[in-house]
Amino acid sequence: MPSLKPVSRALVVSNDAAWLEPALSGLASASARLDNPFGIAFVSARTGDHAMQTVKADGDLQLVVIDKSLAGLGPGQAALDLANRINSWRPELSLYVVLSDDERAMVEELVSHAVDGYFDRDEPDYHGWFRILSAELAEKSATPFYDALQAYVKMAKDSWHSPGHSGGDSLKNSPWVSDFYEFVGENLLRADLSVSVPMLDSLLHPTGVIATAQNLAATAFGARKTYLATNGTSTTNKIIFQTLLAPGDKLLLDRNCHKSVHHGVILSDARPIYLDSSVCREFGIFGPVPKATIYRAIKENPDAKALILTCCTYDGMLYDLKPIVEAAHKAGIKVIIDEAWYAFARFHPAFRPTALECGADYVTQSIHKTLTSFSQASMVHVNDPEFDEHLFRENFNMYASTSPQYALIASLDVGRKQAMMEGYKLLDRTLKLGAELRQKINSTGVFRVLDIGDLLPDEVRNDGVRLDPTKLTVDISKSGYSADEMEQVLFDKYNIQGEKSTFSTLTLLLGVGTTRSKVSRLCDAMFRLAKDRRRVPKQSYRMAEVPHFSWLACLPRSAFYESGECLYLLDDDGRPNEALTGRVCCDQVLAYPPGIPVLVPGQVITPPITSYLAKLLKGNKPVEVHGLADIDGEYAVRVLTQEELEAAPSRSLFLQDDEKAGDGDRQQPQKVQQLEQLPVPSADSVTEEVHD
Repeated sequence: MPSLKPVSRALVVSNDAAWLEPALSGLASASARLDNPFGIAFVSARTGDHAMQTVKADGDLQLVVIDKSLAGLGPGQAALDLANRINSWRPELSLYVVLSDDERAMVEELVSHAVDGYFDRDEPDYHGWFRILSAELAEKSATPFYDALQAYVKMAKDSWHSPGHSGGDSLKNSPWVSDFYEFVGENLLRADLSVSVPMLDSLLHPTGVIATAQNLAATAFGARKTYLATNGTSTTNKIIFQTLLAPGDKLLLDRNCHKSVHHGVILSDARPIYLDSSVCREFGIFGPVPKATIYRAIKENPDAKALILTCCTYDGMLYDLKPIVEAAHKAGIKVIIDEAWYAFARFHPAFRPTALECGADYVTQSIHKTLTSFSQASMVHVNDPEFDEHLFRENFNMYASTSPQYALIASLDVGRKQAMMEGYKLLDRTLKLGAELRQKINSTGVFRVLDIGDLLPDEVRNDGVRLDPTKLTVDISKSGYSADEMEQVLFDKYNIQGEKSTFSTLTLLLGVGTTRSKVSRLCDAMFRLAKDRRRVPKQSYRMAEVPHFSWLACLPRSAFYESGECLYLLDDDGRPNEALTGRVCCDQVLAYPPGIPVLVPGQVITPPITSYLAKLLKGNKPVEVHGLADIDGEYAVRVLTQEELEAAPSRSLFLQDDEKAGDGDRQQPQKVQQLEQLPVPSADSVTEEVHD
């Protein structure tokens, strides 16, 4: 396949025709005579507004050259104002200002954060300017690790080191496994190398091409420091916890956060303060934690070390982060944002501000989920002014493999390059395709893409929550199909695989790889399914209420690492086992959907919890429940013995809390009794029937 040549446009902005015309002519001549690997072509704008129209409309625009003499707000002010406007809209663009030598100090003071360089207006050197602009693009589009990996593979060195397949040589001539060689390709196998190759640097102690790649990523995403990770965001969350939290330190966290966060609580021996998220029961979708809940938790726990939230949520709901971050920082609390599903946001204004732009200290991103990188390829971005780089590195190395997959690192390099060079263009297309898809699906009269008003629970309607338009949640309840049936028919008949589903919705993700052809095929399928709609059942389903969090009897780590004992979830009559009431769980137990932990290690089990789990497992609709033990084919819960609970090192922390409340240990039966009054789910599976 022939290599595709990039097209890059450079915008020259000036209302001085006597200067602009020779400048354009000189730069065009330089682009024709000199090496032009990035396809730089020059266009012009004569006003700031015209320039902004071009910035917004032209996805191939890479460079902007602004004449300082641009007329407008006063000497130099129009040019400076335009530079800041462009930087706010598209921070990835490179900006240069043309000015006289004696004006440079004033411009640097006013706009140094937005301007990449300056050209002398009085002595124009168009060939020199062009070389500088071309070098700027070369630096921005560099992929230092990927380039080094390619170069090494092309050297065709004999392998006398790991891995054992020796660049695929053990595979290609095998009558048994040569098909794998053909399937994955020679280059991928030749690029599967070990840390025995010094020119490819070390992920655990980067000083060469990996260090350079990380610096480029930090610039692209707006961070002080960025680290490339090959174990996914599931691992990076744990690394941050162990960097910030000592045993017993308080952590404020969304109860509905990713399971890696709960695992991080165990590993760091933190003391979690769980925040119940909002929930849209009609569609079985969890939303953000209410602002009031977050602010109350910050006020009640001023000694907390960190707050972690997921933004955006799996279903695309976005916090109004800035005031939350400010409130946490005012209390001295670090803010961690799991931005696994929102890595692309920096590269189009429709999705900003990002968590980093809102002041978050640490941001984890699954680059592979929404940008162009291989699965498990992630990044950690750091803006913490008190960042302990040595401690972070020690924790990073504790989790990172000493034999990282180099293809993952290369894909992060390439994914960052694409986001920087054409992210705006691709995301602009994605937004247009998303709007078109939404309109066409809604026009079926059977399927409907839910908007923010449909998804928002009442308790967060005034919290400034936004919806990511690349995540479409489709209501299928009028089609007559269950979610499982809908997913299966789309897969079997129309070759379409969605992201996830609830009992009445299907989630579709759009991204930089979404094409018009894919949109056309999906629309065709939805129209055909709408035409062949089934009879809608007389009963519909709504998600049952997940029991409220009870309380902790000890730190999660204390419970998780004990042997415990297993008690059956159900008694001999198939009812919730009363012997579990008041016992302390050792494991994380969650059902999917909805994916929120019903129990975490150290949590006291209450009747609403056992009733909820029993109904999930006995219902007619299949539900995955993770964290239960299997004893002779029966479900069981691993709980602490009384001796283990009394001996738990962290038990005293919670006894002290009870005593502060005034009732000591005697408060426990009261708590159980109070929790028994909470609504017990009356549902089959994860849903309850709602009759017409």
